[in-house]
Amino acid sequence: MVRSSIVLFIVAILATSACKKESAPPPAADQHAESAHAPANAKPGSYEDWCDEHGVPESQCTLCHPDLIAAFKATGDWCEEHTLPKSHCKKCNPNLVIERGKKTN
Repeated sequence: MVRSSIVLFIVAILATSACKKESAPPPAADQHAESAHAPANAKPGSYEDWCDEHGVPESQCTLCHPDLIAAFKATGDWCEEHTLPKSHCKKCNPNLVIERGKKTN
């Protein structure tokens, strides 16, 4: 009886250790930020002026730049329900297409 308990215990340990997977560490925050956001010197409206993370021009991204919110509110371009500019709110306007500027050589 003791022997079978020991065997079951060892089998359980081996089974759980076999299920463990090594996971890669998450990407560094700086790596993600560099690839998802426009460079600081990007011209507004240019191809480079794009926030991949949120699908809007970086120069208008209120999620990355909350200091822009007041300007959108001041012009009446604000969706209180979704806390986004109305001009960016795909929940209120599902057919909205926000296009990236043209790529130049």
